[in-house]
Formats: sequence, structure tokens, C-alpha cells
Amino acid sequence: MGERESEFSTSSINNVSRVYTPEDIKNIEYLDDLNFPGQYPFTRGIRPTGYRGQLWTHRLVSGAMGGKESNKILKNLLAHGETGLNPVFDPPTLNVRDSDEDISQSQVGINGTAIDTLIDMEDLFDEIDIEKVSVSLIAPHPFLFPMYIAMAENRGVQLHKLKGTIQNDCINNSHSCNWFRMAPLPLRMKVHGDAVEFATRYLPLWNPLSIVGYHIREGGATAAQEIGFTLADGIAYVEDFIERGMDVDSFAPRLSFFFSCETDFLEEVAKFRAARRVWAKIMKNRFHAKEERSLLLRYHVQTAGNSLLAQQPLNNIIRTTIQALAAVLGGCNSLHTNSYDEAFAAPTPEAALIALRTQQIIAHESGVANTVDPLGGSYCIEAFTDELERKSFEIIEQVDKRGGAVKAWKWIQDSYLSAAYEKQKRIENNKQVVVGLNAFTLDEQEDQELNLFEIDPDFEEKQIAFLSEIKRKRDQKSVERALNEITHITEKGMNTMRSMVEAYKALATLGEVRRAWERGANVTV
Repeated sequence: MGERESEFSTSSINNVSRVYTPEDIKNIEYLDDLNFPGQYPFTRGIRPTGYRGQLWTHRLVSGAMGGKESNKILKNLLAHGETGLNPVFDPPTLNVRDSDEDISQSQVGINGTAIDTLIDMEDLFDEIDIEKVSVSLIAPHPFLFPMYIAMAENRGVQLHKLKGTIQNDCINNSHSCNWFRMAPLPLRMKVHGDAVEFATRYLPLWNPLSIVGYHIREGGATAAQEIGFTLADGIAYVEDFIERGMDVDSFAPRLSFFFSCETDFLEEVAKFRAARRVWAKIMKNRFHAKEERSLLLRYHVQTAGNSLLAQQPLNNIIRTTIQALAAVLGGCNSLHTNSYDEAFAAPTPEAALIALRTQQIIAHESGVANTVDPLGGSYCIEAFTDELERKSFEIIEQVDKRGGAVKAWKWIQDSYLSAAYEKQKRIENNKQVVVGLNAFTLDEQEDQELNLFEIDPDFEEKQIAFLSEIKRKRDQKSVERALNEITHITEKGMNTMRSMVEAYKALATLGEVRRAWERGANVTV
């Protein structure tokens, strides 16, 4: 009988076999290449008990307008069973700008929370027990981290009890994201490293760096490129922290990663298994880490935003479910499931609840969490895992030949944009089916209409007025002293985090703290 296509492939595997057999995995040595869950090289997971011991964290990206408005969203998700918070911030905050700066016009509170001062941060987490709930701050820079610390200290919370993550990935910003790129990368590496160093000393439960592969994949990278480029970024950070004089086993256990999950189910499951194995080998063989915790790839997954369509948007629920199931079967530690209406706007509460319930149904009804690595041993999955590992190491070798991820950022960008172009050609030529886009389409009048989340049109004006009132009432001399201290500390090449904490307590704004750091770092914008 004939086949539907002359050749079947995934984003990274050019020729998918009709059937996989023991012959395809004959070179695999169980204890060397797979081993048991919780044992090197951690292909089958980083914990012996997998989800039988602890489910992945259900952590939805959330936030819009101001701290008070976003606080209601966070508390609503917690009330419905979310187990970790994932606040996202508006474009000015992501760029370390204040709401009243000219460049922030028409962006305040859009697609995230506006944070100008410590008061906004306190509003965001009002009546939320930050000692008990893990908080992931979606910020590509470290400047929100000391503000979060200032909030915690004002509450009387001891820093060693804080659990969470700040993204804080500046290398990723160089090749796949445009947030906070005002300063040269080496200077950004210094202040980003300050956050890692500070957390390593004082916040043992905090992940001060989340190395981002998500934006790479959203930009068009293949599964192998997502692994290879992301872990190459990780290598650059490890080298930088060691150069600062930090012992690899002091910081490596708190490094975390952030990956995408697309709809090609089998490839995605294999991708996560391969990534764990590759990172474990890098940390053991390249950096000679001695502690087992330093070898573990701990990562958050977000389902693929680039797969969400405006056409027939309810189909996005199915896409997200497939992607979430792949992430779980791949062994994710934390998961965000996109809402079906995010192709249009920030999610409505109803859409976000469906996204959360998707995770809860997988966790409690599907049975896949009851045994560890249930697809392990599949001839297909193991063959895919091996192939993705091989290609990932080849990509890392190419990055190394170009001087590492910091120097090779343009080549990295060009590589995955080329992959994006090839994918788009396949879609436009109907070689790759996307339901509702190039196949099984509906007339415009037949398509579903949605009620979308709406931003208060007056919010920006209100936020700027609120910020103006804070500036009017604060002790300006205390603010100036605190900002001058940041500049002085930066000039001396010392760790800047504590000086930023104190500046935020004096009600210095996010933008003022950034500018004080820029003066000390001699950054010309």
C-alpha cells in the first residue's frame, strides 16, 4: 500500500522511519545512555519518583495594567488551583523604563503589569504568601529582582525562605529578543551576574537565571537548534560565573532553563529527554562539576505561542493540550499552558481557566503522571532522543568554533531565522498542514467570535499620575543618596544588588535605578 508522503520528517529529523525496531537503538547502553530516573545522565528524569513524588508546577503567565489589577488575576488563579505564579510585565518594565518616559507612551500596562516603584510590586503581591508560593518573574533583566527582595524584607520575610526564579537572560536578548539592550553585552553580563552571585549567597531556594530557549524556538528554530543554542548560552554563563571566581557547584544547582513545546508530539518528548542528557554531560565532562545537583537540567515549559491561530481559535485548545502532554511526558518541572485567545490579546479569565484545567486534567485524570518516563524504551522515542542529542552537540561545537554564544550571537540568529524561512515556505506551499490556515479552513463569517480581554483605555494616564504622586511625596534626598550609592558601587565593580534594594526602599523608580547603574558603568544611551 502506498504512503501519504514520499518522506516523513520533523523539524530536526529528516527521514522518519516507517517503523522503529531494536536495530535502531542497538548502540544504546541502558546504564550509560538512559539509566534509571534520578541517575546520570538523567535521560529519564531528574527525580527517582518523577511525578509520583511531586507534580510539575502549574504556572500560568499572567498580568495586565497595574499591580492591583494583576494581583486580582494572580489570586484568582491561585484560588483555582495554580501552584506557582508567573507574572509578566509590560514593555516599559521589560526595558527598565518608567511609565512616564516618552518612549513608554501607549505601552503602559499592555500585555503585562506596569512596575515603576516598590509600591507597584507590593500591590502585585498583596495578600499573597510569598514564603509558600513559588514566584517566577518574567523579566530579561535583573532590576526587578532587588525590588522583589525589598518587598520581601519590608514584610519581614527572611531571604532564605524565598522560592522562585527571575529570567535574567541577557545573552538570549542579543539574538532572539529586543528587551533591555541599551548597554553592551559584557556590561549587561556583569549586572546579570551580580544577581546570580547575590542569590547564591543569600537565597538558596531562588533561581537567579533562567536560560531561555523559548524565544529561540518562537523565532523559528528547530528542536535541535533550541537545545543546542540554549545550552550554548548556558555554557557561556557558566564560564562567566567561574571567571568571576564562583565555584561551579555553588551556582550550578540553581540554574534553570525555559523551553518551548510545539505540536510535533514525539519529537518534543524526545527533545526534553535529549536536553537533560546533553546538559548533564556538559556539566560533568566540560566543567567537572562534582555535585549531582549541578548536573540537573531543571526547566519550565511554555506551550508554543507561534502555534496559536486567529482562525478557528477554539482549535488552539487542542494544540495546547497536545503540547502540554508532550511537555509532561518529556518530564518538565514547571508548565505554562497558553490560552486559546492569546493570538488576539491577553487571556480572559475564562480562557485562562481552561488553560489551567488542561494541566489539571492531564495531572489527575490521564494517568501519565503515575509512572516515570512512560515512553522510555520506545524504539522511536529512544532513536529520536539519540538523534537530537547528536545534532545538539554538533550545534554547540559550531558555536564554540565561533568563540562561544556571546560572540556568535549573530550566527545563532541567522541560523534559526533560516530554519524559520524554510518552515514558512513549507506552509505556504502546503507541504506542512496547519489546520484552519492552509487546510480545513472556514469562511470568515463561519469563524468563531470571541469576547476578548480589554485594557482600561485610561490606565496609562492613571499610572503616570500615580507615579507622579509617589515622586512628590517621597524623601528626595534619601532617593538621591541611594542612587548615588548605586553609581559608586558600580564604578568600583562591586556587587550592585544590595544598593539597588535600598534604593527601591527609598522609592526610587525602576528607570532611576537603571540610570544610576548606567552612570556607574559609563553607559552612553
